[in-house]
Amino acid sequence: MIAVYVVLGVLALLALWVVLAYNGLVKARNTVDEAWSGIDVQLKRRHDLVPNLVESVKGYAAHERETLQNVTVARLAAVEAGEPAAVERAEARLTTALGGINALAEAYPQLRASENFQRLQGELGAIEDEIQAARRIYNSNVQHYNTRTQQFPTVLIAGTLAFAPRDFFEVETSAERAVPQVAF
Repeated sequence: MIAVYVVLGVLALLALWVVLAYNGLVKARNTVDEAWSGIDVQLKRRHDLVPNLVESVKGYAAHERETLQNVTVARLAAVEAGEPAAVERAEARLTTALGGINALAEAYPQLRASENFQRLQGELGAIEDEIQAARRIYNSNVQHYNTRTQQFPTVLIAGTLAFAPRDFFEVETSAERAVPQVAF
């Protein structure tokens, strides 16, 4: 009879562990999803600002149609991207295209001096900072979630219950990795 109680006790502890591990994984996954929504909000703010920025540049650099078209196409791709990996690629293209607008500002001093352009550039800079902060939060939560899904003993149930690892969100362009050239 004691052996039956011991087996029942072990089974009860095992069931309790499975419930607690499952709930921990669900909580970590939901935290990652919540952090992604923070990134999504900031990216939407950025996407909403881009048309205004393009319009302000059009008045000063109308013949730079290719640059403006690249920004518009990149914005559309970024808005339509769905999953984090696609968003990452689309946002990298948008960041590169926005760099073209910054280059235009250097070529047109009157554009750089425009109050509207300066305000939009300031807003874009603030949004970029918010995106970076949201990205850090998201990546931290992804790291925590991935660690939970890969650690023993939860790895035993994570795969079975479809808790797949998540990818980090990194928006990097080749320009960000390039070594700046300094000439005297």
